[in-house]
Amino acid sequence: MNKTEMVQKLAKKADISQGKAAEIVDIIFSTKPGEGIIAVELDAGRSVSIAGFGTFDTKRRKARTGRNPATGETIQIPAKTVPVFKPAKGLKDRVEV
Repeated sequence: MNKTEMVQKLAKKADISQGKAAEIVDIIFSTKPGEGIIAVELDAGRSVSIAGFGTFDTKRRKARTGRNPATGETIQIPAKTVPVFKPAKGLKDRVEV
């Protein structure tokens, strides 16, 4: 499912216009600076927990030594913060085969 399909399904289920549904999806998921509820919370170092669905959080990766696959040369990979998602038991159980 892509964003357009999500907007269409949200509009149909909530009985709202597709424009309003697109606005809601953007309010929650936008990655533009200062926008998107989830991204803003992660930027501030806070996590976002949705009961039964999962938790969006950040994780700090240490600096490490890597290897350029094209040349075999050793390179330094800097430390960085990355977003992570941990599914809740309810979501895991729902998706489990």
